[in-house]
Amino acid sequence: MSGGGTKLLILGSTGSIGRSACNCVRRFRERFSAAGMAAGSNVGLLVEQIREFSPSSIYIADRENADAVKGLFGEKVNVYCGGNGLERIVNETDYDILLNALVGAAGFRPTVAALSRGKRVALANKESLVIGGDCIRAVVNPNKKPSAPIDETSLIPSLLPIDSEHSAILQCLQAGGGVEAAESITVTASGGPFRNLPKDSFAAVTPEQALNHPTWSMGKKITIDSATMMNKGFEVIEAHHLFSLPYERIRVCVHPQSIVHSLVEFHDGAVMAQLGLPDMELPIQYALSWPQRLPISGKRLNLSNIGSLDFLEPAPDKFPCLKLCIDAGKTGGTAPAVINAANEVAVDLFLNKKIGFTDIAKIVETELNEHNPVKAISVNDIMDIDKDVRERVARKYR
Repeated sequence: MSGGGTKLLILGSTGSIGRSACNCVRRFRERFSAAGMAAGSNVGLLVEQIREFSPSSIYIADRENADAVKGLFGEKVNVYCGGNGLERIVNETDYDILLNALVGAAGFRPTVAALSRGKRVALANKESLVIGGDCIRAVVNPNKKPSAPIDETSLIPSLLPIDSEHSAILQCLQAGGGVEAAESITVTASGGPFRNLPKDSFAAVTPEQALNHPTWSMGKKITIDSATMMNKGFEVIEAHHLFSLPYERIRVCVHPQSIVHSLVEFHDGAVMAQLGLPDMELPIQYALSWPQRLPISGKRLNLSNIGSLDFLEPAPDKFPCLKLCIDAGKTGGTAPAVINAANEVAVDLFLNKKIGFTDIAKIVETELNEHNPVKAISVNDIMDIDKDVRERVARKYR
């Protein structure tokens, strides 16, 4: 494409994923342009991005900040804010790909809105698939029955993953003959900062310790989810929906070096893996350029410098969130929405030092056990359950 042909709407443009997406636009200005951007509270960086990329529309959560941005740019930029602003910018902006890098359940409605418009979604907001995978599959494949062959119910290419693990799976599938040739997939996990910590030391873990991830630089919420391995459970649910594989064919393996991002075993016994340095630039750019590969300069993987690659089974007794999450995925319906909402509130409570590290799993398990899951659900149903669980957990720990 030329002339900035592929127009991007970047939700979360001031976060780490959004900033990397902006790097992609910088590298290939003849191929990509930023039609719209959305940010939370980092007004200073958003203003810089508006000046550099000239989006036609922007969203900013706070009305006062939105008015300030409007005052700077006037009629040059259409400014959205408020509760329905995210859906409005997704529904009213002219773009080709929505890059959803929002954190938490707030990203679900924008994902559904974009897919309902027939737009492609590059997804970093894993909660969209965790809480609403069935809804999203119904939007993408409205005439397909749940029992349809897996190659007919895959979300690719309507939805392309940005998570390094799912990007790795997609790359392996593309090279190996597609999802119909896959026997199983293995999602790798770093094991977080507490892989070698004795179980009896977990109760004393502080937020500062949990935020010190050994290999990845991420936002606070996802870093805590990595420390509990809830994040890996979410990624199993994501993989189930993205590639329409049953949970029995999705495995988790701890790989501390974070060099092998995931593996696919094919029905002839071959195993393909995607390797690379722990850097999100590649999966972000691949989601935007798929099925093509575009060049990225920079440091390259040198296996002799790495020395060795280790692979271990996860320890469910130390990381109960992993099993809780996968069990919720297998139950389906509203169960994943409950576990996600309870986890988001629990993580926030932990970061604010109102609960201990091990209380995160206890809160999630309590909410899941007390919930009666429902199968047939709509977007509104999911968000209502999300709201109810959040309010209930928050009331308990005021």
